[in-house]
Amino acid sequence: MIRYHMVITGKVQGVGFRFFVLYTASPFNLTGYVKNLSNGDVEIEAQGNPNNLMKFLSKVISGNNFSVITDYSIKEIPIINDEKKFNITY
Repeated sequence: MIRYHMVITGKVQGVGFRFFVLYTASPFNLTGYVKNLSNGDVEIEAQGNPNNLMKFLSKVISGNNFSVITDYSIKEIPIINDEKKFNITY
């Protein structure tokens, strides 16, 4: 089990990106959250199997049909025990 904190930069707000991330996390059985930041970026914390996380990250940084990813950062952070699902946080 591993957990990553990510910040996605670009045209990622107002284009359905959080819902895209939520639905992308589901088949990989990940837990965590996605939320808009006040500066226009999107923050993601995702936790799960390392293989599944890498597949998830690959899809997320490709974006959906409406987003444009210009940059991203990823760092490993401590896991959160007993987290049950992946949510959109406001």
